[in-house]
Amino acid sequence: MGVRLVVVDDRRLLAEALATALQLRGHRVLAVGSPAGAALELVVGRRPEVCLLGIARPGDAGAFEMLRRIRRERPEVPVIILGPMGELHGVAAAFAAGAAGYIRSDERIEVVERAVSRVRGGEAAVTAELLRGVFEQLLRPPAEPDDESVRLLRLLTRREVQVLVRIVEGEDTRAIAGGMGIAASTARTHVQRVLTKLGARTRLEAAAVAARTGLLERMARG
Repeated sequence: MGVRLVVVDDRRLLAEALATALQLRGHRVLAVGSPAGAALELVVGRRPEVCLLGIARPGDAGAFEMLRRIRRERPEVPVIILGPMGELHGVAAAFAAGAAGYIRSDERIEVVERAVSRVRGGEAAVTAELLRGVFEQLLRPPAEPDDESVRLLRLLTRREVQVLVRIVEGEDTRAIAGGMGIAASTARTHVQRVLTKLGARTRLEAAAVAARTGLLERMARG
C-alpha cells in the first residue's frame, strides 16, 4: 500500500521529478511544493504520513528552521531531509532539529522509498554511505579546525584579498583599478578570479560569502 507524501524542495524540477517517480511506484503524493518555505503550510494542510524536504545548503545558519516548525506543529509527521552528503555538520544539525532521516538528494528512487518505509515505521533512515562518512571523519579528524574562512583565505592571493575588500565596500571595477593603481582590465581579471575561487556568480554573492563564512573578520585581522 502506498504512502501519503508531501514533497518540497527549493529546486522545483527536482521535487516534481521525485514526486512523479514515487507516484509511479504506487505512492500518493498529496502536494509538491517549492520553495522549501512552503513545507509547513502543506504539511499542516494535507496531513501526510511522511514529508520529503530538500535542503540544498544544510550547513547554512537557519537551514533547518522549517524542519523545527514542522516538528512543533505536526510532530507526528516524520521528515526526511534530501541534501548533499559532503557537509556532515549539516547532517548532524538535521537530526538535532528533528529529522527522521537524511539521504542524498540525487539518491536512487529505491533508496528514497526504503527511507520512507523506515520512517513511517518509526525508525531512523540513514544510508550506509552517510554512516561511513561520519565514521571516517571521526577516525581521521582534520589536522586543523574545519574552518571555511581559513580554506577560502588560502585560495586567495594577497592581491585578490585586497580586491575582495574593495568588492565588499561596494567599489566598481573603475574604483578598484584607481584605488589600487592598476589597469581596469587587470582589475576585472582579479575580480573574476575572486568570484571563481569563492564560487560566486556576482559581486554581491561574493560579499555575502565573505560575510557568512567569517572571511571578512579574518581579512580584517590579517
